[in-house]
Amino acid sequence: MLETNIQTQLKAYLEKLQRPIELVASLDDSAKGQEMYTLLQDIAALSDKVSLRDNGEAALRPSFTVAAQGESARISFAGIPMGHEFTSLVLALLQSGGHPPKVDAEVIAQIRALPAGAHFETFVSLSCHNCPDVVQAFNLMAVLNPGISHTMIDGALFQDEVSSRKIMAVPTVFMNGAEFGAGRMTLEEIIAKLDTGAAIREAAKINDKDVFDVLVIGGGPASASAAIYAARKGIRTGIVAERFGGQVLDTMAIENFISVKETDGPKLAMALEQHAKEYEIDIMNLQKANALLPGELIEIKLENGASLKSKTVILATGARWREMNVPGEKEYRSKGVAYCPHCDGPLFKGKRVAVIGGGNSGVEAAIDLAGIVAHVTLLEFDGVLRADAVLQKKLFSLPNVTVITKALTTEVTGDGQKVNGLSYKDRDSDEIKHVALEGIFVQIGLLPNTDWLKGTVALSGRGEIEIDARGQTSVPGVFAAGDCTTVPYKQIIIAMGAGATASLGAFDHLIRNSTPA
Repeated sequence: MLETNIQTQLKAYLEKLQRPIELVASLDDSAKGQEMYTLLQDIAALSDKVSLRDNGEAALRPSFTVAAQGESARISFAGIPMGHEFTSLVLALLQSGGHPPKVDAEVIAQIRALPAGAHFETFVSLSCHNCPDVVQAFNLMAVLNPGISHTMIDGALFQDEVSSRKIMAVPTVFMNGAEFGAGRMTLEEIIAKLDTGAAIREAAKINDKDVFDVLVIGGGPASASAAIYAARKGIRTGIVAERFGGQVLDTMAIENFISVKETDGPKLAMALEQHAKEYEIDIMNLQKANALLPGELIEIKLENGASLKSKTVILATGARWREMNVPGEKEYRSKGVAYCPHCDGPLFKGKRVAVIGGGNSGVEAAIDLAGIVAHVTLLEFDGVLRADAVLQKKLFSLPNVTVITKALTTEVTGDGQKVNGLSYKDRDSDEIKHVALEGIFVQIGLLPNTDWLKGTVALSGRGEIEIDARGQTSVPGVFAAGDCTTVPYKQIIIAMGAGATASLGAFDHLIRNSTPA
Protein backbone atom coordinates (compact mmCIF):
# COMPACT_ATOMS: atom_id res chain seq x y z
CA MET A 1 0.00 0.00 0.00
CA LEU A 2 2.80 2.42 0.87
CA GLU A 3 4.80 3.81 -2.02
CA THR A 4 8.49 2.89 -2.13
CA ASN A 5 9.75 6.35 -1.16
CA ILE A 6 7.35 6.48 1.80
CA GLN A 7 8.49 3.04 2.93
CA THR A 8 12.11 4.18 2.77
CA GLN A 9 11.39 7.25 4.91
CA LEU A 10 9.28 5.28 7.39
CA LYS A 11 11.96 2.59 7.72
CA ALA A 12 14.46 5.32 8.68
CA TYR A 13 12.04 6.66 11.30
CA LEU A 14 11.43 3.20 12.76
CA GLU A 15 15.14 2.80 13.37
CA LYS A 16 14.62 5.33 16.19
CA LEU A 17 12.41 2.89 18.15
CA GLN A 18 13.94 2.21 21.54
CA ARG A 19 11.64 -0.69 22.45
CA PRO A 20 9.41 -3.15 20.55
CA ILE A 21 5.86 -2.13 19.69
CA GLU A 22 2.83 -4.18 18.73
CA LEU A 23 0.04 -3.40 16.25
CA VAL A 24 -3.26 -5.19 16.88
CA ALA A 25 -5.90 -5.06 14.13
CA SER A 26 -9.66 -5.48 14.53
CA LEU A 27 -10.78 -6.12 10.95
CA ASP A 28 -13.92 -6.82 8.94
CA ASP A 29 -14.57 -8.09 5.42
CA SER A 30 -14.71 -4.65 3.82
CA ALA A 31 -12.31 -3.26 1.25
CA LYS A 32 -11.16 -0.74 3.86
CA GLY A 33 -10.43 -3.59 6.25
CA GLN A 34 -8.18 -5.25 3.69
CA GLU A 35 -6.54 -1.90 2.89
CA MET A 36 -5.82 -1.34 6.58
CA TYR A 37 -4.31 -4.80 7.00
CA THR A 38 -2.06 -4.25 3.98
CA LEU A 39 -0.87 -0.96 5.49
CA LEU A 40 -0.08 -2.64 8.81
CA GLN A 41 1.75 -5.49 7.10
CA ASP A 42 3.85 -2.94 5.20
CA ILE A 43 4.75 -1.20 8.46
CA ALA A 44 5.59 -4.41 10.32
CA ALA A 45 7.87 -5.51 7.48
CA LEU A 46 10.01 -2.38 7.88
CA SER A 47 11.34 -3.10 11.39
CA ASP A 48 12.03 -6.12 13.55
CA LYS A 49 10.82 -4.01 16.50
CA VAL A 50 7.26 -3.94 15.07
CA SER A 51 4.95 -6.96 15.38
CA LEU A 52 1.39 -7.40 14.09
CA ARG A 53 -1.64 -9.38 15.28
CA ASP A 54 -5.05 -9.46 13.56
CA ASN A 55 -7.20 -10.83 16.41
CA GLY A 56 -8.24 -7.54 17.99
CA GLU A 57 -11.66 -7.31 19.65
CA ALA A 58 -12.49 -3.61 19.17
CA ALA A 59 -16.12 -2.73 18.48
CA LEU A 60 -15.18 -0.27 15.73
CA ARG A 61 -13.99 -2.17 12.66
CA PRO A 62 -11.73 -1.77 10.83
CA SER A 63 -9.41 -0.34 13.47
CA PHE A 64 -6.06 -1.02 15.09
CA THR A 65 -4.10 -0.19 18.22
CA VAL A 66 -0.49 0.88 18.77
CA ALA A 67 1.31 0.04 22.01
CA ALA A 68 4.65 -0.84 23.50
CA GLN A 69 4.96 -4.62 23.60
CA GLY A 70 3.67 -5.95 26.90
CA GLU A 71 1.62 -2.83 27.70
CA SER A 72 -2.13 -2.37 27.36
CA ALA A 73 -3.00 -0.41 24.23
CA ARG A 74 -4.03 3.20 24.79
CA ILE A 75 -3.85 4.54 21.20
CA SER A 76 -6.35 3.42 18.56
CA PHE A 77 -7.02 4.37 14.95
CA ALA A 78 -10.55 3.62 13.72
CA GLY A 79 -9.98 4.19 10.04
CA ILE A 80 -6.88 4.38 7.89
CA PRO A 81 -4.68 7.30 9.02
CA MET A 82 -3.47 8.49 5.65
CA GLY A 83 -3.57 12.00 4.19
CA HIS A 84 -3.02 14.59 6.88
CA GLU A 85 -3.22 11.89 9.57
CA PHE A 86 -0.24 9.86 8.36
CA THR A 87 2.04 12.00 10.52
CA SER A 88 -0.19 11.14 13.50
CA LEU A 89 0.43 7.46 12.80
CA VAL A 90 4.20 7.90 12.49
CA LEU A 91 4.39 9.83 15.76
CA ALA A 92 2.24 7.24 17.53
CA LEU A 93 4.64 4.51 16.40
CA LEU A 94 7.72 6.44 17.48
CA GLN A 95 6.41 7.69 20.82
CA SER A 96 4.95 4.29 21.75
CA GLY A 97 8.40 2.90 20.95
CA GLY A 98 10.11 5.21 23.42
CA HIS A 99 11.31 7.97 21.10
CA PRO A 100 11.19 11.19 23.19
CA PRO A 101 8.61 13.79 22.14
CA LYS A 102 9.61 17.37 21.36
CA VAL A 103 7.71 18.79 24.32
CA ASP A 104 8.92 20.90 27.25
CA ALA A 105 9.62 19.02 30.47
CA GLU A 106 7.08 21.21 32.26
CA VAL A 107 4.33 20.13 29.84
CA ILE A 108 5.28 16.46 30.22
CA ALA A 109 5.03 16.81 33.98
CA GLN A 110 1.57 18.39 33.64
CA ILE A 111 0.36 15.51 31.46
CA ARG A 112 1.65 12.88 33.86
CA ALA A 113 -0.10 14.61 36.75
CA LEU A 114 -3.53 14.60 35.04
CA PRO A 115 -6.11 12.33 36.72
CA ALA A 116 -6.62 8.81 35.35
CA GLY A 117 -9.76 7.36 33.83
CA ALA A 118 -10.15 9.54 30.74
CA HIS A 119 -10.90 7.98 27.35
CA PHE A 120 -10.96 10.42 24.45
CA GLU A 121 -12.37 9.95 20.95
CA THR A 122 -11.54 12.40 18.16
CA PHE A 123 -13.70 12.42 15.04
CA VAL A 124 -11.71 13.61 12.03
CA SER A 125 -11.80 13.86 8.29
CA LEU A 126 -8.62 12.88 6.46
CA SER A 127 -8.68 16.16 4.50
CA CYS A 128 -8.82 18.27 7.68
CA HIS A 129 -5.58 20.14 8.31
CA ASN A 130 -6.57 21.06 11.88
CA CYS A 131 -7.39 17.50 12.99
CA PRO A 132 -3.83 16.09 13.19
CA ASP A 133 -2.78 18.57 15.89
CA VAL A 134 -5.66 17.37 18.07
CA VAL A 135 -5.07 13.67 17.34
CA GLN A 136 -1.35 13.98 18.03
CA ALA A 137 -1.94 15.86 21.28
CA PHE A 138 -4.25 13.18 22.70
CA ASN A 139 -2.03 10.35 21.45
CA LEU A 140 0.94 11.91 23.23
CA MET A 141 -1.10 12.25 26.41
CA ALA A 142 -2.01 8.56 26.15
CA VAL A 143 1.67 7.62 25.74
CA LEU A 144 2.77 9.66 28.76
CA ASN A 145 -0.13 8.96 31.12
CA PRO A 146 -1.28 5.34 31.64
CA GLY A 147 -4.66 6.64 32.82
CA ILE A 148 -5.49 8.22 29.46
CA SER A 149 -6.51 6.51 26.20
CA HIS A 150 -7.45 7.90 22.80
CA THR A 151 -9.13 6.75 19.59
CA MET A 152 -9.03 8.60 16.27
CA ILE A 153 -12.24 7.96 14.28
CA ASP A 154 -12.51 8.73 10.56
CA GLY A 155 -15.95 10.34 10.29
CA ALA A 156 -16.26 9.56 6.58
CA LEU A 157 -15.76 5.83 7.25
CA PHE A 158 -17.95 5.62 10.36
CA GLN A 159 -20.97 7.59 9.16
CA ASP A 160 -23.35 5.81 11.56
CA GLU A 161 -21.28 7.03 14.52
CA VAL A 162 -21.26 10.54 13.07
CA SER A 163 -25.04 10.50 12.65
CA SER A 164 -25.82 8.98 16.05
CA ARG A 165 -23.65 11.53 17.85
CA LYS A 166 -24.90 14.38 15.63
CA ILE A 167 -21.39 15.42 14.60
CA MET A 168 -21.39 18.20 12.00
CA ALA A 169 -17.80 19.49 12.24
CA VAL A 170 -14.30 18.16 12.78
CA PRO A 171 -12.32 17.75 14.86
CA THR A 172 -14.91 16.92 17.52
CA VAL A 173 -13.64 15.32 20.72
CA PHE A 174 -15.53 13.23 23.26
CA MET A 175 -14.31 12.45 26.77
CA ASN A 176 -15.84 9.35 28.34
CA GLY A 177 -18.77 9.67 25.92
CA ALA A 178 -19.54 13.36 26.54
CA GLU A 179 -18.52 16.11 24.14
CA PHE A 180 -15.26 17.67 25.29
CA GLY A 181 -14.59 20.21 22.53
CA ALA A 182 -14.75 20.99 18.83
CA GLY A 183 -12.34 22.70 16.49
CA ARG A 184 -8.61 23.03 16.52
CA MET A 185 -7.01 22.64 19.97
CA THR A 186 -3.36 22.69 20.86
CA LEU A 187 -1.80 20.39 23.44
CA GLU A 188 -1.46 23.36 25.80
CA GLU A 189 -5.16 24.24 25.39
CA ILE A 190 -6.23 20.69 26.12
CA ILE A 191 -4.06 20.46 29.23
CA ALA A 192 -5.33 23.84 30.45
CA LYS A 193 -8.90 22.60 30.08
CA LEU A 194 -8.16 19.48 32.11
CA ASP A 195 -5.82 21.08 34.65
CA THR A 196 -8.09 23.65 36.29
CA GLY A 197 -5.29 25.22 38.32
CA ALA A 198 -3.11 25.92 35.29
CA ALA A 199 -4.70 29.29 34.46
CA ILE A 200 -4.19 30.62 37.98
CA ARG A 201 -0.55 29.52 38.03
CA GLU A 202 0.09 31.05 34.60
CA ALA A 203 -1.51 34.38 35.57
CA ALA A 204 0.76 34.60 38.61
CA LYS A 205 3.84 33.92 36.45
CA ILE A 206 2.81 36.61 33.95
CA ASN A 207 2.26 39.21 36.66
CA ASP A 208 5.84 38.70 37.85
CA LYS A 209 7.42 39.48 34.46
CA ASP A 210 9.67 42.51 34.04
CA VAL A 211 8.91 45.45 31.74
CA PHE A 212 9.33 44.68 28.03
CA ASP A 213 10.90 46.95 25.44
CA VAL A 214 8.58 45.59 22.75
CA LEU A 215 5.45 43.58 23.47
CA VAL A 216 3.70 42.08 20.44
CA ILE A 217 0.00 41.20 20.73
CA GLY A 218 -1.01 38.43 18.34
CA GLY A 219 0.36 35.15 17.03
CA GLY A 220 0.25 35.31 13.23
CA PRO A 221 2.82 36.13 10.53
CA ALA A 222 2.87 39.86 11.35
CA SER A 223 3.45 39.10 15.03
CA ALA A 224 6.27 36.61 14.40
CA SER A 225 7.99 38.97 11.98
CA ALA A 226 7.71 41.91 14.39
CA ALA A 227 9.05 39.90 17.34
CA ILE A 228 11.99 38.46 15.40
CA TYR A 229 13.00 41.89 14.10
CA ALA A 230 12.79 43.29 17.64
CA ALA A 231 14.71 40.43 19.25
CA ARG A 232 17.50 40.79 16.71
CA LYS A 233 18.02 44.32 18.05
CA GLY A 234 18.91 42.80 21.41
CA ILE A 235 15.97 44.29 23.28
CA ARG A 236 13.54 42.57 25.65
CA THR A 237 10.76 41.19 23.47
CA GLY A 238 7.54 39.33 24.26
CA ILE A 239 4.59 37.88 22.38
CA VAL A 240 1.07 37.54 23.78
CA ALA A 241 -0.85 35.15 21.52
CA GLU A 242 -4.33 33.73 21.82
CA ARG A 243 -3.06 30.95 19.56
CA PHE A 244 0.33 31.03 17.89
CA GLY A 245 -0.14 30.85 14.13
CA GLY A 246 -3.36 32.84 14.07
CA GLN A 247 -5.57 32.72 10.99
CA VAL A 248 -2.79 30.98 9.05
CA LEU A 249 -3.66 27.78 10.93
CA ASP A 250 -7.00 27.75 9.09
CA THR A 251 -5.43 28.18 5.66
CA MET A 252 -5.01 25.12 3.50
CA ALA A 253 -2.94 25.65 0.35
CA ILE A 254 -0.40 28.50 0.23
CA GLU A 255 1.12 28.85 -3.23
CA ASN A 256 1.97 32.57 -3.40
CA PHE A 257 4.54 32.85 -0.60
CA ILE A 258 7.52 33.99 -2.59
CA SER A 259 10.47 31.52 -2.68
CA VAL A 260 8.29 28.72 -1.27
CA LYS A 261 6.54 26.97 -4.14
CA GLU A 262 3.81 25.50 -1.97
CA THR A 263 3.05 24.89 1.69
CA ASP A 264 0.05 24.88 4.00
CA GLY A 265 -0.99 26.95 6.99
CA PRO A 266 -0.07 24.59 9.84
CA LYS A 267 3.39 23.97 8.35
CA LEU A 268 4.01 27.70 7.96
CA ALA A 269 2.75 28.39 11.48
CA MET A 270 5.12 25.76 12.87
CA ALA A 271 8.01 27.29 10.94
CA LEU A 272 7.14 30.75 12.29
CA GLU A 273 7.11 29.47 15.87
CA GLN A 274 10.37 27.56 15.45
CA HIS A 275 12.03 30.66 13.98
CA ALA A 276 10.78 32.84 16.83
CA LYS A 277 12.11 30.33 19.38
CA GLU A 278 15.59 30.73 17.91
CA TYR A 279 15.67 34.12 19.68
CA GLU A 280 15.16 35.23 23.26
CA ILE A 281 11.47 35.96 22.78
CA ASP A 282 9.12 35.40 25.70
CA ILE A 283 6.16 33.66 24.02
CA MET A 284 3.02 33.70 26.16
CA ASN A 285 0.61 31.46 24.27
CA LEU A 286 -3.11 30.92 25.00
CA GLN A 287 -3.36 34.43 26.42
CA LYS A 288 -5.99 36.92 25.27
CA ALA A 289 -5.51 40.68 25.70
CA ASN A 290 -8.65 42.60 26.64
CA ALA A 291 -7.44 46.13 27.42
CA LEU A 292 -4.67 48.56 26.48
CA LEU A 293 -3.83 51.38 28.90
CA PRO A 294 -1.59 54.10 27.39
CA GLY A 295 1.07 55.82 29.45
CA GLU A 296 4.81 56.23 29.84
CA LEU A 297 4.74 52.45 30.25
CA ILE A 298 1.94 50.87 28.24
CA GLU A 299 -0.08 48.31 30.15
CA ILE A 300 -1.76 45.30 28.54
CA LYS A 301 -4.42 43.59 30.62
CA LEU A 302 -5.18 39.93 29.93
CA GLU A 303 -8.42 38.01 30.18
CA ASN A 304 -7.02 35.82 32.98
CA GLY A 305 -6.56 38.89 35.20
CA ALA A 306 -2.81 39.29 34.70
CA SER A 307 -1.19 42.37 33.18
CA LEU A 308 2.06 43.23 31.42
CA LYS A 309 3.94 46.49 30.92
CA SER A 310 6.06 47.54 27.99
CA LYS A 311 7.79 50.62 26.60
CA THR A 312 6.25 49.94 23.18
CA VAL A 313 3.46 47.68 21.93
CA ILE A 314 2.82 46.22 18.47
CA LEU A 315 -0.77 45.19 17.79
CA ALA A 316 -0.92 42.27 15.35
CA THR A 317 -4.20 40.63 16.34
CA GLY A 318 -5.22 39.61 12.82
CA ALA A 319 -8.75 38.82 11.76
CA ARG A 320 -11.46 36.18 12.10
CA TRP A 321 -14.14 34.73 9.85
CA ARG A 322 -16.96 37.18 9.18
CA GLU A 323 -20.31 35.82 10.31
CA MET A 324 -23.68 36.30 8.61
CA ASN A 325 -25.25 37.51 11.87
CA VAL A 326 -28.64 36.03 11.08
CA PRO A 327 -31.00 34.04 13.32
CA GLY A 328 -29.94 30.42 13.67
CA GLU A 329 -26.27 30.90 12.73
CA LYS A 330 -24.88 30.71 16.27
CA GLU A 331 -27.42 28.07 17.34
CA TYR A 332 -26.36 25.72 14.55
CA ARG A 333 -22.63 26.40 14.48
CA SER A 334 -20.89 23.01 14.28
CA LYS A 335 -24.35 21.50 13.73
CA GLY A 336 -24.40 22.25 10.02
CA VAL A 337 -23.03 25.81 9.94
CA ALA A 338 -19.32 25.64 9.12
CA TYR A 339 -16.49 27.91 8.04
CA CYS A 340 -13.87 25.44 6.75
CA PRO A 341 -14.86 23.39 3.68
CA HIS A 342 -11.55 21.49 3.71
CA CYS A 343 -12.09 20.33 7.28
CA ASP A 344 -15.81 19.65 7.40
CA GLY A 345 -16.67 18.93 3.77
CA PRO A 346 -16.23 15.12 3.99
CA LEU A 347 -18.89 14.95 6.73
CA PHE A 348 -21.47 16.12 4.18
CA LYS A 349 -20.78 13.42 1.60
CA GLY A 350 -23.87 12.85 -0.53
CA LYS A 351 -25.78 15.71 1.13
CA ARG A 352 -27.00 19.14 0.02
CA VAL A 353 -25.05 22.18 1.15
CA ALA A 354 -24.88 25.92 0.54
CA VAL A 355 -21.90 28.23 0.25
CA ILE A 356 -22.44 31.85 1.23
CA GLY A 357 -20.17 34.22 -0.71
CA GLY A 358 -19.16 34.66 -4.36
CA GLY A 359 -15.56 35.80 -3.94
CA ASN A 360 -12.55 33.58 -4.51
CA SER A 361 -12.96 31.80 -1.16
CA GLY A 362 -16.63 31.07 -1.74
CA VAL A 363 -16.23 29.84 -5.31
CA GLU A 364 -13.20 27.70 -4.40
CA ALA A 365 -15.22 26.19 -1.55
CA ALA A 366 -18.13 25.42 -3.86
CA ILE A 367 -15.81 23.75 -6.40
CA ASP A 368 -14.16 21.61 -3.70
CA LEU A 369 -17.47 20.62 -2.12
CA ALA A 370 -19.05 19.73 -5.46
CA GLY A 371 -16.71 16.75 -5.66
CA ILE A 372 -17.97 15.41 -2.32
CA VAL A 373 -21.59 16.41 -1.75
CA ALA A 374 -24.76 15.76 -3.73
CA HIS A 375 -25.45 19.40 -4.56
CA VAL A 376 -24.07 22.87 -3.82
CA THR A 377 -26.10 26.07 -3.82
CA LEU A 378 -23.90 29.19 -3.90
CA LEU A 379 -25.57 32.41 -2.74
CA GLU A 380 -24.08 35.84 -3.49
CA PHE A 381 -25.45 39.16 -2.24
CA ASP A 382 -24.23 41.09 -5.30
CA GLY A 383 -25.62 40.76 -8.81
CA VAL A 384 -22.45 39.06 -10.06
CA LEU A 385 -19.78 36.80 -8.63
CA ARG A 386 -16.52 38.49 -7.66
CA ALA A 387 -14.22 35.48 -8.00
CA ASP A 388 -11.48 35.24 -10.63
CA ALA A 389 -12.72 34.38 -14.11
CA VAL A 390 -10.89 31.03 -14.19
CA LEU A 391 -12.66 29.96 -10.98
CA GLN A 392 -16.05 31.06 -12.28
CA LYS A 393 -15.53 29.09 -15.50
CA LYS A 394 -14.81 25.95 -13.48
CA LEU A 395 -17.77 26.57 -11.18
CA PHE A 396 -20.30 26.97 -13.98
CA SER A 397 -19.04 23.78 -15.64
CA LEU A 398 -20.11 21.66 -12.66
CA PRO A 399 -23.47 19.90 -13.04
CA ASN A 400 -24.33 19.78 -9.33
CA VAL A 401 -23.93 23.50 -8.55
CA THR A 402 -26.64 26.16 -8.54
CA VAL A 403 -25.64 29.84 -8.34
CA ILE A 404 -28.09 32.37 -6.93
CA THR A 405 -27.12 36.05 -7.07
CA LYS A 406 -28.84 39.05 -5.46
CA ALA A 407 -29.58 36.82 -2.48
CA LEU A 408 -29.58 38.10 1.12
CA THR A 409 -29.47 35.27 3.64
CA THR A 410 -32.03 36.00 6.37
CA GLU A 411 -32.15 32.88 8.55
CA VAL A 412 -30.57 29.49 9.19
CA THR A 413 -33.27 26.94 9.89
CA GLY A 414 -33.05 23.62 11.70
CA ASP A 415 -34.89 20.99 13.69
CA GLY A 416 -33.35 21.99 17.00
CA GLN A 417 -30.39 19.66 16.61
CA LYS A 418 -29.04 20.27 13.11
CA VAL A 419 -29.44 22.49 10.07
CA ASN A 420 -32.25 21.71 7.62
CA GLY A 421 -32.05 24.76 5.38
CA LEU A 422 -31.77 28.51 5.01
CA SER A 423 -34.03 31.37 4.03
CA TYR A 424 -32.96 34.23 1.78
CA LYS A 425 -34.51 37.35 0.31
CA ASP A 426 -34.51 37.78 -3.45
CA ARG A 427 -33.26 41.36 -3.72
CA ASP A 428 -35.08 41.91 -7.02
CA SER A 429 -38.52 40.85 -5.82
CA ASP A 430 -38.12 41.07 -2.01
CA GLU A 431 -39.62 37.58 -1.90
CA ILE A 432 -38.41 35.32 0.94
CA LYS A 433 -37.38 31.90 -0.35
CA HIS A 434 -36.20 28.73 1.39
CA VAL A 435 -33.59 26.16 0.37
CA ALA A 436 -33.58 22.71 2.00
CA LEU A 437 -30.01 21.84 3.06
CA GLU A 438 -27.95 19.82 5.50
CA GLY A 439 -24.94 22.16 5.64
CA ILE A 440 -23.98 25.81 5.19
CA PHE A 441 -20.42 27.00 4.58
CA VAL A 442 -19.90 30.71 5.27
CA GLN A 443 -17.21 32.35 3.11
CA ILE A 444 -17.81 36.09 3.28
CA GLY A 445 -14.46 37.48 4.33
CA LEU A 446 -12.79 38.53 7.56
CA LEU A 447 -13.29 40.94 10.47
CA PRO A 448 -10.35 42.56 12.32
CA ASN A 449 -9.86 41.45 15.94
CA THR A 450 -9.99 44.97 17.34
CA ASP A 451 -13.20 45.13 19.41
CA TRP A 452 -11.15 45.38 22.61
CA LEU A 453 -9.36 48.49 21.31
CA LYS A 454 -12.41 50.68 20.68
CA GLY A 455 -11.94 54.05 22.36
CA THR A 456 -8.20 53.49 22.81
CA VAL A 457 -6.63 53.69 19.34
CA ALA A 458 -8.14 55.25 16.22
CA LEU A 459 -10.07 52.72 14.12
CA SER A 460 -11.44 52.99 10.61
CA GLY A 461 -15.13 52.56 9.79
CA ARG A 462 -14.40 48.88 9.23
CA GLY A 463 -12.79 48.52 12.65
CA GLU A 464 -9.23 48.40 11.28
CA ILE A 465 -6.42 50.10 13.23
CA GLU A 466 -5.31 53.26 11.46
CA ILE A 467 -1.54 53.39 10.97
CA ASP A 468 1.01 55.55 9.19
CA ALA A 469 3.89 54.45 6.96
CA ARG A 470 5.91 53.34 10.02
CA GLY A 471 3.09 51.34 11.58
CA GLN A 472 2.45 54.01 14.24
CA THR A 473 -1.10 54.23 15.61
CA SER A 474 -2.81 57.26 17.15
CA VAL A 475 -1.26 56.36 20.55
CA PRO A 476 2.44 57.17 21.03
CA GLY A 477 4.50 54.01 21.41
CA VAL A 478 1.72 51.78 20.08
CA PHE A 479 2.26 50.32 16.61
CA ALA A 480 0.23 47.87 14.55
CA ALA A 481 0.67 45.47 11.64
CA GLY A 482 -1.14 42.91 9.51
CA ASP A 483 -4.77 42.13 8.83
CA CYS A 484 -6.04 44.14 11.81
CA THR A 485 -4.84 47.40 10.21
CA THR A 486 -5.79 49.68 7.33
CA VAL A 487 -3.13 48.11 5.08
CA PRO A 488 -5.21 47.49 1.93
CA TYR A 489 -4.25 43.95 0.94
CA LYS A 490 -4.62 41.10 3.41
CA GLN A 491 -1.86 38.68 2.43
CA ILE A 492 0.61 36.66 4.50
CA ILE A 493 3.64 38.14 2.80
CA ILE A 494 2.31 41.68 3.26
CA ALA A 495 1.59 41.01 6.94
CA MET A 496 5.17 39.84 7.45
CA GLY A 497 6.54 42.98 5.82
CA ALA A 498 4.20 45.12 7.90
CA GLY A 499 5.38 43.35 11.06
CA ALA A 500 8.98 44.19 10.22
CA THR A 501 8.01 47.81 9.53
CA ALA A 502 6.16 48.16 12.82
CA SER A 503 9.07 46.60 14.71
CA LEU A 504 11.58 48.99 13.17
CA GLY A 505 9.19 51.84 13.92
CA ALA A 506 8.96 50.73 17.55
CA PHE A 507 12.74 50.48 17.84
CA ASP A 508 13.14 53.97 16.38
CA HIS A 509 10.61 55.20 18.96
CA LEU A 510 12.62 53.56 21.74
CA ILE A 511 15.96 55.06 20.81
CA ARG A 512 14.41 58.52 20.46
CA ASN A 513 12.36 58.43 23.64
CA SER A 514 14.04 56.05 26.07
CA THR A 515 17.01 53.80 26.65
CA PRO A 516 16.36 50.17 25.73
CA ALA A 517 16.75 47.78 28.65
